[in-house]
Amino acid sequence: MKRIDSLLVVVVLFVAASIRAAAPTPAERGQTFDTGGVKIWYEVRGGGQGTPLVLVNGGPGFDHTYLHLSDVWDRLAQTRPVVFYDQRGNGSSSALAKDQSCTLADQIADLDALRAHLGADKIDLLGHSWGGYLVMAYASRHPKHIRRLIICDSAAPKWSDTRFLFDDIFPETVSKQNAVAFAESLGDKSASDESIALYLTMLFYSPEKRDAAQPRLKAAVYKKEINEALNHDVGRFDLNPELPRFAFPTLVLTGRYDINVAPSVAWKIHRAVPGSRFAVFERSGHLPFYEEPDAFLDVVRAFLDEK
Repeated sequence: MKRIDSLLVVVVLFVAASIRAAAPTPAERGQTFDTGGVKIWYEVRGGGQGTPLVLVNGGPGFDHTYLHLSDVWDRLAQTRPVVFYDQRGNGSSSALAKDQSCTLADQIADLDALRAHLGADKIDLLGHSWGGYLVMAYASRHPKHIRRLIICDSAAPKWSDTRFLFDDIFPETVSKQNAVAFAESLGDKSASDESIALYLTMLFYSPEKRDAAQPRLKAAVYKKEINEALNHDVGRFDLNPELPRFAFPTLVLTGRYDINVAPSVAWKIHRAVPGSRFAVFERSGHLPFYEEPDAFLDVVRAFLDEK
């Protein structure tokens, strides 16, 4: 009996190891298409009759990986296609060639190319953080392709108006970032990695959720050059005059304890968009879809399913 048990353990371990070895990478799970001189990676999950929900992640400079901290997207995908994608130059999308641009106009064009590639005349669009800014810009340029818009913990419509609370709430962590700032500015990758790791600890309301997220966040891809290019470009624009023109249903979301973007930014966006809805998640920081997934799912699903 002991020998059978031992053999069974060996078989189970072998099968488990084989499954792990065969687990597809994001690039293998998804697909790519060509647009504007780049390859854009995307993945469609789920199906059903619902309008496709396209998720636009934050950054700029991060890939979509951190969105997978939460299972809300797979639960939404039970009744509609849910689409992830990596923005140009990031993640499983192709790296930018020398002198290839990465501007707000490029990002808007890539997103519209994705919509067209999906064969969807209208999409539901959810943007988080920098992605919230991008979906507001996209909606300003292509309103006819928006069915419903969700703006989650978004940067301000005028980039420089975004309110960060890091210095006020986490002075000791910011001090550690400042200690490596010079080395980071000289291109020291280890200093840059340390700064990003410190940043990622300041996004949460719950210490338990924060600690559980850190190992998984290490898989996220961050490209500083993308961040710098877009930060430089978006400073030229002010989307505030565009928001009162939004004629599609809009939902504005924020975590009550978002240190990355003060909730007052979300409130001002809500007040600027006619007829928009506003929801606050009382036990969340910058990632309410992760910290309060059930409440987040209820609010988003009700909004998307409303007739």
